[in-house]
Amino acid sequence: MSGESGQKRGDPGEKPAGSPWRIGSWLTTRSVARQVFLLQLILVVLLVAAAVVAIVVQAQRDTMTDARHRTIAAAQSFAHAPGLARALENDFPTVELQPLAEGARKAAGIDALIVYELDGITLTHSDPTQLGKHVIGPYAEAAAGQPFTRTFQGALGLSVVSAAPVRDARGQVVGIVSAAVTVEKVRDSVDQQLPVFLGSAAGALALVAFGTGLVSRRLRRQTHGLGPTEMTRMYEHHDAVLHAVREGVLITGRDRRLLLANDEARRLLDLPADAEGRRVTDLGLDTALTALLASDRIATDEVHLAADRLLALNKRVTLPVGGQQGSVVTLRDTTELRSLSGRAEVARERLTLLYDAGVRIGSTLDVVRTAEELAEVAVPGFADVVTVELLDPVLRGEEPAGASAELRRSAIAGLSEDHPLYPSGELIRFVPGSPVETSVSEGRSVVVADLASSPGWRAQDEERARRILHYGIHSLAVVPLRARGVVLGVANFWRAGVSTPFSDEDLSFAEELASRAAVSIDNARRYTREHAMAVTLQRSLMPRTLPDDEALDVASRYLPAESGVGGDWFDVIPLPGARVALVIGDVVGHGLHAAATMGRLRIAVHNFSALDLSPDELIGHLDELVALLDVQGESSEGGGEVITGATCLCAVYDSVSGEVTVATAGHLPPAVVRPDGTVEFLASPVSPPLGLGAGMPVETTRTTLPEGSRLVFYTDGLLEDRSRDVDASLDALREALAGPDRTPEETCAAVIDTMLPAGSSDDVALLVARVGRLDPDRVAEWEVARDPAAVSPVRNACARKLAEWGLEDIAFGTELILSELITNAVRYGIEPIRVRLLHSGSLICEVSDGSSTSPHIRRADDTDEGGRGLFLVAQYAEKWGTRYSPRGKTIWAAQATGPGAGPDLDQLGEDDILGQWDDVEL
Repeated sequence: MSGESGQKRGDPGEKPAGSPWRIGSWLTTRSVARQVFLLQLILVVLLVAAAVVAIVVQAQRDTMTDARHRTIAAAQSFAHAPGLARALENDFPTVELQPLAEGARKAAGIDALIVYELDGITLTHSDPTQLGKHVIGPYAEAAAGQPFTRTFQGALGLSVVSAAPVRDARGQVVGIVSAAVTVEKVRDSVDQQLPVFLGSAAGALALVAFGTGLVSRRLRRQTHGLGPTEMTRMYEHHDAVLHAVREGVLITGRDRRLLLANDEARRLLDLPADAEGRRVTDLGLDTALTALLASDRIATDEVHLAADRLLALNKRVTLPVGGQQGSVVTLRDTTELRSLSGRAEVARERLTLLYDAGVRIGSTLDVVRTAEELAEVAVPGFADVVTVELLDPVLRGEEPAGASAELRRSAIAGLSEDHPLYPSGELIRFVPGSPVETSVSEGRSVVVADLASSPGWRAQDEERARRILHYGIHSLAVVPLRARGVVLGVANFWRAGVSTPFSDEDLSFAEELASRAAVSIDNARRYTREHAMAVTLQRSLMPRTLPDDEALDVASRYLPAESGVGGDWFDVIPLPGARVALVIGDVVGHGLHAAATMGRLRIAVHNFSALDLSPDELIGHLDELVALLDVQGESSEGGGEVITGATCLCAVYDSVSGEVTVATAGHLPPAVVRPDGTVEFLASPVSPPLGLGAGMPVETTRTTLPEGSRLVFYTDGLLEDRSRDVDASLDALREALAGPDRTPEETCAAVIDTMLPAGSSDDVALLVARVGRLDPDRVAEWEVARDPAAVSPVRNACARKLAEWGLEDIAFGTELILSELITNAVRYGIEPIRVRLLHSGSLICEVSDGSSTSPHIRRADDTDEGGRGLFLVAQYAEKWGTRYSPRGKTIWAAQATGPGAGPDLDQLGEDDILGQWDDVEL
């Protein structure tokens, strides 16, 4: 028994439990899992040892590098944090960013994580007292979009600072993130990592010791609890997202073969089903796109054409630039975006066109010019050709009576001279059913997208329509020009060549453009009407012809202002006694009021001249009249307009003596051009304009002019010039008048050409009169004693003078007139008594005496011995009257001297004339 027992204990197949054989057997005979376990154990030990050695060896050398990497990583990570750019746009970004920055700083293990605005204002800081302060630092590179790292010696020792730019969604730099850490802290951090690494190594060894069964659990922990099912699901989701996004993705390898194409890329590029694995050159793509995919070039938002799509392409290589590993390409369909962008550009251009229309249309108050401006504005920005047709009443300034299909073409733009359309100025009667007739009658816009297929348009003129189509015009939009609910005409917009036909969107713009133009056309129409009324009124009030006079050669000019009819006027009024009144005036302003005021003043001057008043008396009465009219205008209901700034100058020239008498009310002095060419201005006493005299006496200037002198009267519009003052203008007028003798017509032309080469903003009146003298042989004078017996000798002397002048035909009537006038002067007048005969265009008999009593015609009773003298004078004379002078009065009578002048004495005797007196009804 004891032997068997010893044999069993000595069995060579059994080894002690702790012997090497048992360890080797365990290592070699166990499962593969245990072998993996042992391999993991060995690898962990080796890796931990190598890591500890590497950390110790590299700690000193890599401390600075670690500091740089830590700061730049922290700065860039925080700069790219989602929502940072949005937070910077808030009114108070510090409130949102400060806690985030502090948390990130602590997590990164750095000393400071600071956010700055581009102007250096601190938004976050570990020291709250530094918030909002302005700092100056080396941040120009970051502000320009480049991150950087700097080393500096600070108060805490050697430190490293890094900065990174913050970009918004458009790639614009909107802020700067700065991270700083001291080198010492990094070194401490590295030193503190050694126990961590050692502890990790011990933990790893302990974990490995749990065996292969715990590997799965460790993997789950490393994958955040995701098991195989979850991992599979995550891959499926990733794959689903990759193929469901609305952006194409292509991945190519180093051999330019397509490795991956998602569903969107296949749709955008129309790739075949077996595209993956094929070379990009074999996919049948556009040449430019293929070249890009087959190259190493990177691309950013490049636009390429694929079939009928515009694709925005981005390409990046999987290795740094120049690598050959492969590339990733993303694609976006920008066709619709480009379409929207194009429409936005069209809208912008049309807004600009509307602005230009507001500036350019209506620059004048001329109807035709306004229509031309509409046509010019719309070409070529909106239409290739524009025509404008207006109703004839609109062109005349009248109110349209109603819609009419008969319009006159007023403007054309965008056509050559040989165009086939109706020419400008032609009156067109549009047939029923045509686009223009429909637009006018119904008051709505009409679009004809294709003229070739429009029977209504072709029916207007078949032959002309054929030539228009051959010219290239293919589309038409007709828009009525409506203002205040009334159709004034139509605007026709035509497109030709490659231009797209008109659409409803085009029509809305055309209506807006036409609406603005219609208001300007209506304003011009109203102005045309008022201007025509003012011109008509002015023409009716201004002298149409100047009277002929032997002693004067007269010429005149009137130039209306650019803005319309003004109040400048002049007149030439023959006076008895071989005298002529030359009057010129100016009423400030333009339009109906100025023209009406001018007419009232001119009529008043004529009426005062009929009283044979002197110039100073005439001006005085005119001043009183204007003052009275102003008072009536101010007191009228609703407040009437007053006469402001009216001036007047009156000169009376006596052709017997050559004397001119001038009186003025605020008007510019007349110029006198003497026969030798010298020029002087008759400086009259200063006087206020009409209506402001306040009863002050009017002074006169008298001078005697040599025969052949020229009197020049003008208004202030002749002298107005922004580049010179009044004195300089008077000197220029003097130079224009000086020189050789010229006729009044030549003088007017020279003055206008010199003084107004480019027109005037104010109306201008110019009156030039060359004075002459009455031949002394045609003047006869006699002194008459205050004695009835002196009447007969003077009468006989007058009869002889009439015979000398060949006026025997009117001798009887003249003797009768002189007898009556001289007898009245001798009987009722005061010495001296003078008789004068003037033979000019007519025979004028004048009897003067020193009294101021005014004779007048009266009815004589049957028992009266006198009272019939002036009645006889009135019967034999064409005109008669009385004028007063400082030394008395003069009674004059004018007789015609032509053939058959005077009453027929054979058929009518004195008794018959007196019998007419008896038949007069009182």
